[in-house]
Amino acid sequence: MPALTGHTEMAREGIRHLGYPEYFGIMLTICKVLGAIVLIMPKLPKRLKEWTYAGFTFDFIFAAGIIYAVEGLHAATLFPLIVLFVLMISYCSFHKLEEMPKTMHYETQKM
Repeated sequence: MPALTGHTEMAREGIRHLGYPEYFGIMLTICKVLGAIVLIMPKLPKRLKEWTYAGFTFDFIFAAGIIYAVEGLHAATLFPLIVLFVLMISYCSFHKLEEMPKTMHYETQKM
């Protein structure tokens, strides 16, 4: 969502409220968009995808931590952890697809 809403006044205020400078939100938006592109592109190197998953994992863990430090425990604190759970499902699926023989990839694409 930050990629879609990162330039609204509400998003800027949220970044300031958490104690970050405004340019941090812009950098975070750019990195998340590039990371999302890496994850959906099928033929990129496995190592690049691994680093992208690691980056998103750190991002969501630190997001939950900083929200907890500033606002305490409530629904906004849990949201990054829920997204992290979805990311972990994607990560496990990525590895299952990597384990499949290459012929199975081509057979499923024909159907």
